[in-house]
Amino acid sequence: MTETVEKLSCQELVELVTDYLEDALSPEEKARFEAHIEPCEGCRTYLHQIKTTIELVGRVTPEDLTPDAEATLLGAFRNWHSR
Repeated sequence: MTETVEKLSCQELVELVTDYLEDALSPEEKARFEAHIEPCEGCRTYLHQIKTTIELVGRVTPEDLTPDAEATLLGAFRNWHSR
């Protein structure tokens, strides 16, 4: 008996990317994620951009930011998080 795996849409991939990078997906979800990312150039690009963003943001210390930059980043995060 062959098991049918439901394909992941690009929108679903975007919603799962953080869990994927944190290795928090179930084995089944990880397989669906990786099956989608292989042929989908747009999602591979998105994944690369998110990885790069996380890497760069991880290098920034509070001392590196001006008060205005800190307020802007915090505001952007709050707006994104409340969606």
